[in-house]
Amino acid sequence: MSYLGSFSLTFTAIFVALDIIGTVPIYLSLTKDLGLPERKAIVDKSMFVALVVALLFMGAGQTTFRHLGISLNDFRIAGGLILLLISLADLLGGPEAVQKGSGQTGIVPLAVPLISGPAVLTTLLLQVGSAGYPITIAALLVNYALGWLILRHCDRVTRWIGRDGTVILSKIAALLLAAIAVAMIRTGTFESLGEFMRSMK
Repeated sequence: MSYLGSFSLTFTAIFVALDIIGTVPIYLSLTKDLGLPERKAIVDKSMFVALVVALLFMGAGQTTFRHLGISLNDFRIAGGLILLLISLADLLGGPEAVQKGSGQTGIVPLAVPLISGPAVLTTLLLQVGSAGYPITIAALLVNYALGWLILRHCDRVTRWIGRDGTVILSKIAALLLAAIAVAMIRTGTFESLGEFMRSMK
C-alpha cells in the first residue's frame, strides 16, 4: 500500500476514534460559564496534554506488552471489546457533562479521557503495529490540529450544523467505531487461531 493510502487509513481510524465533533457539546457544557479567553486557554491546554499522553502511550505501549507477555492480537481483541462498549454507550446513551467548567477542565475530563481516551489510545497502538510510527504520528498530529481548530471555533461549528447536527454526527461516528471494533475483534481472533493451528503442526 502507498504512503498516502496508509496515511489515509490511519487518519480515518484516529479521526473516528477521536470523535472530536461528539466532544463539542460536552466542551460547550463544561465551559458555558467561562469567558472566551478562558475557553480558548482551556482548548490549548487540553489539546497539548492530550497529545503528550498519546505520544507517551505510543512510545511505551510495545515495551509494556513485552514485559507483560501480551501479543498484539491479545491487545487487538481487548481493544476491540473496549471500543465496542464505548461505541454502544454512545449510541444507546448520550453525552452529558457532570462537572462544572473550571481551570482543571483542560486536563480532566477534556484531555483525558475525552480526547486521549481508550478509543484513541487503542487505535494508536494498533496503527503503529500496522502502519508504523512515522505515518501514525503524522496522522495523529493532523487529527489533533484539526481537533484544536474545531474546539477553538466550536461556536461557529454549532451555529452551522446546529446542536442536533452535532448529536447526529456523533452517533454516526459511534456506529463507524462499532464496526471498526468488530473488525478488530474478528482479525485478532482469527489471527490468534491461525497462530495456534500453526504451532500444533
